[in-house]
Amino acid sequence: MQEYTFERLWQELDNGYQIYYTYMNNKYLLTKLQSNCYSKELIAGKEKSPLPKKLIITLKSVKETFPFMEDIEYKCL
Repeated sequence: MQEYTFERLWQELDNGYQIYYTYMNNKYLLTKLQSNCYSKELIAGKEKSPLPKKLIITLKSVKETFPFMEDIEYKCL
């Protein structure tokens, strides 16, 4: 099986896919809004978590998080 790379993730976001992933036991949804502008939404986590529910982030932030993403799934809009 081919290894999942950041370049593939980036292409899938460019093609309109929404990416679901687990990071530090929290489930997130990643969506591309515009060029270099992404939405990171907390889908499932601890009820009293201090983490923000929705963030607007850059590609640099996505790239820094990518090595720690687990259980990556995607769906088409």
